[in-house]
Amino acid sequence: MSTVIWVAVIVVAVVAIAAVGYFVMQQQRRHRLRDRFGPEYERTVQERENRRDAEQELIAREQRFSSLDIRALDAGTREVYAKKWMEVQERFVDAPGFAVTEADHLVTSVMAERGYPTEDFEQRLSDLSVAHGRTLDHYRQAHEISTRAARKEASTEELRQAMVHYRALFEELLEAPGTSTPDPSVNGDRHSRRTETADRDATIPADRDARHPDSTQPETIDDAERAPRRDPQGR
Repeated sequence: MSTVIWVAVIVVAVVAIAAVGYFVMQQQRRHRLRDRFGPEYERTVQERENRRDAEQELIAREQRFSSLDIRALDAGTREVYAKKWMEVQERFVDAPGFAVTEADHLVTSVMAERGYPTEDFEQRLSDLSVAHGRTLDHYRQAHEISTRAARKEASTEELRQAMVHYRALFEELLEAPGTSTPDPSVNGDRHSRRTETADRDATIPADRDARHPDSTQPETIDDAERAPRRDPQGR
């Protein structure tokens, strides 16, 4: 075999190895982005002309996020915000539209406390997607309902759903350091349980205990009340 043929074989082999390496790197990057951004990965792909542009956009978000001073809340601050949320949720019964507006402001306040820029809503979504991609759609839906509520165009049920959506992100933002997990499946399970709890809580009227002071205890009926009533002659 001549030297020219050997050189051609080597060149072809090097190109093939490089192509395989590039393909593997692309797949690893794609898998990492999917794990990190969750549903936001597919949403971004749908919004861009091709997958490559979408992935470049997500990488740019990661780079911007790394430049931000995102910090965890201390225990005292988390407790204050948790109390504020309960107060907002209690006001939902009498003033649902006002409560939803307050919930929106409260979530924005927590974001600012954590170090997220809050001036522009679209930029908020972009920054949040890096660490909260699995709950970000809740925030989108809540914000959309809140905007319509300001124009008196949202029903009470939609306002209740907005509270549920806001709470999903609010609770993630309040999480103590070390309580989150990078495992997407675990995070998804935790998010599902969180949303179910928020949905259940949002349907409970805030003045339930006032109407039923002992609502945690089952109602009991004594034997005298259970027995058939008789007239004085025993009939």
